[in-house]
Amino acid sequence: MDLLQFDQTTLYFDDPVPPGIEPLLLDAAASYGEEGAEALLLRAYFLAPEQLVVLVALYRYYFYQHRLDDALIVADRAMSIVARRLDLPAKWQNLHPEHIGHAVLRSMGLLRFYLMVLKAAGYIHLRCGDAVTGQAMLEKLVEVDSHDRLGGKALLDVIVEAVAARIEEAA
Repeated sequence: MDLLQFDQTTLYFDDPVPPGIEPLLLDAAASYGEEGAEALLLRAYFLAPEQLVVLVALYRYYFYQHRLDDALIVADRAMSIVARRLDLPAKWQNLHPEHIGHAVLRSMGLLRFYLMVLKAAGYIHLRCGDAVTGQAMLEKLVEVDSHDRLGGKALLDVIVEAVAARIEEAA
């Protein structure tokens, strides 16, 4: 299984968007950095709370505004929705390689999305100083992406080296 295979894969933004949502997203993008952008995104979220394109827009808004705690909330919500759609465990900690094979049969695009959100959430945890959770998320990604198609191993290697250097300095 190649997580970079895109042939005949439906991606999260290919899902039909309910009426009224696209104008809200476009208006939010046009007013990025202005006072009303977040309100437009939140309105879209309240109207379509399981629409992944809305969650991605909200996540990006928070991430680029350096509101990382809010971005993590959105990432967790996205993972929860996709886990349910793919019949994955509710908690990422319980994800195992055998779940991946079953998820691929449902949607390679959604599986890739889930794993990329796992990687992004791990990175944010690291940025917020929660090295334990961040490292655990990256280790889980590397465990289920054995060919490292999504690039989690390089990020994990940096963390492991940093921890080893700190231990060496302390000794």
